Amino acid sequence: MSRISSTFASLRRKNKTAFIPFLMAGDPDYELSLEIIKTVDRSGADLLEIGLPYSAPLADGPTIQKSSRRALDSGFQPRQVFEMVEDIRRESSTPLIIMSYINLIHKFGMENFISRCRQSGVDGIIVPDLPPEEGEELKKISSQIDLIWLLSSNSPAGRIDRVTRAAEGFIYAVSTPGTTGSREKISLEIKNTISKIKEIRKIPVCVGFGVSRPEQVNSLAEFADGVIVGSAIIEVIERAVNSSPGDIEDADSGEDAEIKEKSPASINQQNLLSQLEEFIINLTEPL
Repeated sequence: MSRISSTFASLRRKNKTAFIPFLMAGDPDYELSLEIIKTVDRSGADLLEIGLPYSAPLADGPTIQKSSRRALDSGFQPRQVFEMVEDIRRESSTPLIIMSYINLIHKFGMENFISRCRQSGVDGIIVPDLPPEEGEELKKISSQIDLIWLLSSNSPAGRIDRVTRAAEGFIYAVSTPGTTGSREKISLEIKNTISKIKEIRKIPVCVGFGVSRPEQVNSLAEFADGVIVGSAIIEVIERAVNSSPGDIEDADSGEDAEIKEKSPASINQQNLLSQLEEFIINLTEPL
């Protein structure tokens, strides 16, 4: 049994819903990103999803796109994620999932990518732009690594059946078709998709895309095995790296100043980590 499957089995025995935060590796830089991931892990993560920064993240909304850009602008290289995972593994056994677009995996070389995942301690992979019918090559070489596929409320019956039978670890259920990002309301239509999945196979199903508030977490926990939150957490980081106009305004000019990003070195790290811890604790209280 994989570490992911074992975690869901343990949560099921406790009648608990998994909390899965998403964070971008390297945002706002390597060192602070590592501390952010460790803090979120300690604050209540049951599994961790870590994104590889990419210049054209088609499945992601503005918040995660900016997160990816901050990481790349800091000089972070996607290969450094494996160093981060090794560091995290020295103090945590929380299942780690890498989210990567297929072009990045091709740049690594599929076999090299999977080998680095195994060596560093990665438990699962999400490739949002790789359909299951095109994923046979990756599946063949990814033993010991769970390949996690996506389904949405508008997925046709044939795709639901195919993905459910091929799935490993858990299925990522997209709450609302489109890109990632916090939303005022979460469509509960995905509940019907989850029911169809469970009729085919008893595999954990976790809901993501748009989840940002405790009440949304609470409503999803009634029928999902896990809740995935990304943009809402990254917005906390984004606020810390954005200066307020008062920080940069010329006191004598009286002119409006544009909001600019701080350098990671100028961010109050302890305040940011405390804010993230408080946010996660409040968000997961319903679980």
